[in-house]
Amino acid sequence: MRPKGSAEKLEARRRMAASLLAKGRGIREVARTIGAAPSSVKRWKDALEQGGKNALKSKPHTGRPSRLSPKQRQHLLQILQRGPRAAKMRTDQWTCRLIGRMIRRYFGVKYHPDHVSRILRGLGWKNQKTISPVKKTNRTERPGLRRVKQSRRHR
Repeated sequence: MRPKGSAEKLEARRRMAASLLAKGRGIREVARTIGAAPSSVKRWKDALEQGGKNALKSKPHTGRPSRLSPKQRQHLLQILQRGPRAAKMRTDQWTCRLIGRMIRRYFGVKYHPDHVSRILRGLGWKNQKTISPVKKTNRTERPGLRRVKQSRRHR
């Protein structure tokens, strides 16, 4: 799993490990110092020996390009901030499924609701559920429920 941090921060961490290794520190000691796995430090050491300092540089992330342009993402953010009613939806609360429909309507791009949540996180939005407090009542107080007498046989 990729550690958290920007590509620049992770590259700086690798460079720090390289400088500690150059000073004669051991792999496990360097790993503890910078907060990485010893196997990663060993891999960086091997890369350093093979390709020099350039081998520790960040590599571009490959993958499918986003179907929404940066301009469209900003427009999406503006629509979300105005609320569902302003986007001509029949509800007062956004859901991933609803946002997916809205993206398809406005931008002609279809996303699965699970992927919509990733897009929202990328825009700085958090997935929040509104939970209404439920009043706890005794079973006998709820309509439609009646108390069942326990027979002596099942004690």
